[in-house]
Amino acid sequence: MKILAIIPARQGSKRVPGKNIRNLGGKPLILWTLEIAKRLSRVCDTLISTDGQEIASIAKEAGGLVPWLRPEELSSDTATSLDVVLHAADWYESVRGSVDGLLLLQPTSPFRSAAEMEQGINTFSDNPDTSVVGVSPALNHPQWTFKIEGAQLVPFLGREGLKIRSQDLPPAYCINGTFYLISPQTLRRERSFFLAGSMPLISENPGSRIDIDTEEDWREAERFLETGGER
Repeated sequence: MKILAIIPARQGSKRVPGKNIRNLGGKPLILWTLEIAKRLSRVCDTLISTDGQEIASIAKEAGGLVPWLRPEELSSDTATSLDVVLHAADWYESVRGSVDGLLLLQPTSPFRSAAEMEQGINTFSDNPDTSVVGVSPALNHPQWTFKIEGAQLVPFLGREGLKIRSQDLPPAYCINGTFYLISPQTLRRERSFFLAGSMPLISENPGSRIDIDTEEDWREAERFLETGGER
């Protein structure tokens, strides 16, 4: 099985300026993801899709594939991960040949487990017609979540779930942003990583929950490192 890992790393970030090249634990954030991708046995290349020259230079020096700077239309706030991944996949397959899987790795999720990622690749190998998506146990069960309508609390999933004891609730999971794997053909056809038959890669690693989108997220990542991986 031949898998292309794709790391989208835009230079612009309003809430955490320059986050992809900002040092976390002594190295640029993007290297946390690039280095672990290069350790995976069935990843043929790790392509960094970026519009930033400094990001490109750091990634190239670390052994990443940076064949171009991302086009302007894919570097705006409205560009989607889907568009970025398909752009990279189209280029790669036209130049270097077809691949069996596209592995989207967001650099904002630095604390992945290589063993868990290999497990996700194994799951995809056994189920190549669907996608595999990284999830973590939900901290707040959806049966006990609410929206506010007017001045009232309204349960998202109805009031019956509020009567269930916490120990009797079925396990719930949330997307953690660490792992998205799908075949190029399926992604082009479905235009989504989330399919009716998507398979989970369940992570019990507490670091998998950290997705750096704000300064508080960054501080949480630093605390995670300072405490040796305890949250």
